[in-house]
This record gives sequence, C-alpha cells and structure tokens, in this order.
Amino acid sequence: MIFIGSDHGGFDMKESVKLFLTEMGVEFEDMGAYSNDSCDYPDIAEKLAQKVAGSSQKGILICGSGIGMSIAANKVDGIRCALCHDAYTAEYARRHNDANIIAFGGRTTGVEIAKQMVNIFLKTEFEGGRHKRRIDKIKDMEEL
Repeated sequence: MIFIGSDHGGFDMKESVKLFLTEMGVEFEDMGAYSNDSCDYPDIAEKLAQKVAGSSQKGILICGSGIGMSIAANKVDGIRCALCHDAYTAEYARRHNDANIIAFGGRTTGVEIAKQMVNIFLKTEFEGGRHKRRIDKIKDMEEL
C-alpha cells in the first residue's frame, strides 16, 4: 500500500500520479486534499507520515514546491522524506537514504518526470551497508 497526499498546490499532480499508480497496478490510499480548495499542507503531511512511520509502507507528498510537505513530514519520528527533482535524486533517496516518503512540487515538476520519479522510488531498494550506519545515526537524532 502506498499513501499519497497533496495540498491544493499539488492536487492536479496528485490526480495524475494516482492514474499512473493505477496503471502500474499499485494499491494506494489518498490522504487528501480532495479538491483544489485551499488547505494546510502540514495537516496532510502529518496524517500521511503517521501512516508510514514504523511501517514498511511508502508515501508520496505533493505541494506547490514540495518543500513544505517535506519539512512537515520530516517532523514525524521515523520519517525520511526526500524532496526529489529528477530520476537521480529519486533513486538515491531510496538507495542511500532509505527514504520512505518522496516529495515533489506540483508546480515545479512535469508530469512525466513525476511519473519517472515515482516509478524509480517505488522500485529501488535500500543498499544498506555503510548507508545503514548513517541512517542509524539519523534515528539516534530523533531520540534527542
């Protein structure tokens, strides 16, 4: 199960990504927003991040730039939300950083790039090894 959410600035992109997930045969749960009406991105980010934290599930967050969503999601313990811009950042967010949520901008990212990033993010495995040691250090920071 993939969780997907947006604010009003990412709503149209979210709807496009949902169609892509359906085409890929990926199950998802839409955590809102459900229209272009103005809403507060921290509410959506927190609701989605709480679903992902402590699970093996992944999430997709979209706001106008992706910045606000990524900042808000990363306030939840256990979340490593990566703001991505292209195939490379999506791949290495998973491969080296074990990101469990990808964020990007509905107003700054083209639909085809978004689809490419989502596909890569969902299919790329965490490498572990020396990267696990670094992720463990991040987890330790959450306990401060």
